[in-house]
Amino acid sequence: LDYLLRGLLWAQILLAMVLGVALGLCLSPSGGALVASDTASLLAAWLALPGRLFLAMIQMVVVPLVLSSIILGITSSGDPKFLKQIGLRIAPYFILTTSVAVFIGCIVALWLQPGQYIDVGAELATATAPESAVAVASLPDRLIEIIPANPTSALLSRSMFQIVVLAIFIAVAMVSISERRAKPLLDLCVSVQDVSMKIVSWAMALAPIAVFGLLAQISVQVGFDAIVGVASYMGTVLLGLLLLLMFYMVIVALFARRSPLAFLRAISGVQLLAFSTSSSAAVMPLSMKTAETQLNVSPSVSQFVVPLGATVNMDGTALYQVVAALFIAQLYNVDLSTVELAVLIFTVVGASIGSPSTPGVGIVILATILQGLGIPPDGAAILLGVDRILDMCRTSVNVSGDLTACVVMDKWLGERHAMPEAVH
Repeated sequence: LDYLLRGLLWAQILLAMVLGVALGLCLSPSGGALVASDTASLLAAWLALPGRLFLAMIQMVVVPLVLSSIILGITSSGDPKFLKQIGLRIAPYFILTTSVAVFIGCIVALWLQPGQYIDVGAELATATAPESAVAVASLPDRLIEIIPANPTSALLSRSMFQIVVLAIFIAVAMVSISERRAKPLLDLCVSVQDVSMKIVSWAMALAPIAVFGLLAQISVQVGFDAIVGVASYMGTVLLGLLLLLMFYMVIVALFARRSPLAFLRAISGVQLLAFSTSSSAAVMPLSMKTAETQLNVSPSVSQFVVPLGATVNMDGTALYQVVAALFIAQLYNVDLSTVELAVLIFTVVGASIGSPSTPGVGIVILATILQGLGIPPDGAAILLGVDRILDMCRTSVNVSGDLTACVVMDKWLGERHAMPEAVH
């Protein structure tokens, strides 16, 4: 056991998850309540300190890492034809899988009707609705906002979608000019990526301790009462996410020609870290490493698809948002017409693209979607107690979708990367 814990990150994270949840439930006022409520909150804040430090270190380098990874991923092929091939495939692929995720969420929510099992008055009595200051922009405005007119503003605000677009523009321009003129900037990107990955390796040393503290804090805050109160809603979301994961496995088997079980074993460490941190950005370095070393995906594919997927391929988030919207509509007995349901589907697909890959954003976006459809956004307050738990689950599915896209694109583009040197 000691050898496994020293050598396998997933084993360390799994053990930390179990211990963190156990300790949190023991300290929770609705669980073991070993200490007073105020003391439990104070202890939870200190327990989460390593986790917050871990996330802060990752967020510190995520912008330069995304920029350098996408630029290196595109320019590593040195072939504009390759860029055109992967671009024409990855965009419709992401849109298709996101649409499938939303349809799965609609079917599950309309079938199980989880909103019929909860008394909305009792639940809202102790809840506070999230503030939603996000205005629903028109489609032309959203299309214009894709282009980072002010790159400095995009970098400072960490608008990941705009940063990805900026990196793509830079990389395409570098491929289009002579190799001699592009080399200085390419060397700079290599250095930036190496430095970023070194800082990430330091952060990864904190991962098990971070996972332990974060899950202990969540367990203290949530406890049993909140989970039991919205069990029907949680079950619906988890069933939808499970069906979406099965859909990915079908894609892996049919299009990537790989064993789904072997694929799941290879990505288990990434899934566990994503589950623990609730951040696609936090696991992006590990996702790229896993794609290249465990799944034998070409670096030119992984370094392009993984950062892009962490920004625009939010299938689990899209599924959660449509289930949550229908759940709240059922709570308030709001009957959505076919047109309104179609609007909901298109809105969720659009809102999930470019959503920040950080914890807790989904609930704010959900409130905006509800307000646009005439559904009381206050209903989102019911979901606050268990949102972090479901955020962990959907983030795990999100990164699974990114790695699924990696193996599919690698197969379609016909590039195999055996990497025999990695053995040494």
